[in-house]
Amino acid sequence: MVSSHFHASVSAGLMDELLAAQVEARSTKSRLEGEVALNSRLRTAIHDRSASWELEPVDESKEKARGDALVDQLCYLGATLRDRVRDALHTGVKRAMVVVCSGFSYDMEVVSHGFITDISKTNTENEERLDALIDDAEDPGERLAKLFEPEVLPPETSSGADDGGEGRDTD
Repeated sequence: MVSSHFHASVSAGLMDELLAAQVEARSTKSRLEGEVALNSRLRTAIHDRSASWELEPVDESKEKARGDALVDQLCYLGATLRDRVRDALHTGVKRAMVVVCSGFSYDMEVVSHGFITDISKTNTENEERLDALIDDAEDPGERLAKLFEPEVLPPETSSGADDGGEGRDTD
């Protein structure tokens, strides 16, 4: 009698542990499936961004290096984009100076030093003047920038990763 009660108790305890393990396994499986789906979306996004900037695709032929290859590609993509954005900034500034030269008479050496302040005014007055000039230049500057977008931006691509519109320009 004690033996059968002991077996029933052990059996019930094992059954509880088995049920708990099954619940945990289902939860782990669900989290893993989510991670796999996210990983797939990230691969697609990295591939699409790399292709739009004409970078070499990730070589994932070696199973062991798959994750490392994606991390390396993402780091390379970031560094390359930084370099290209810097180049675009320089191109834009140079083009703006060409626009100024093409229709106006300015000493380009003076212009190349940036904003000119009036020494007879206070720093606050000069800052207010600069803020007003920046405000006045906003719309014309936007029009001028749009003229040079084809020179500095890659063509838009559509990735298979649905990002809900975030990260996209909406001008």
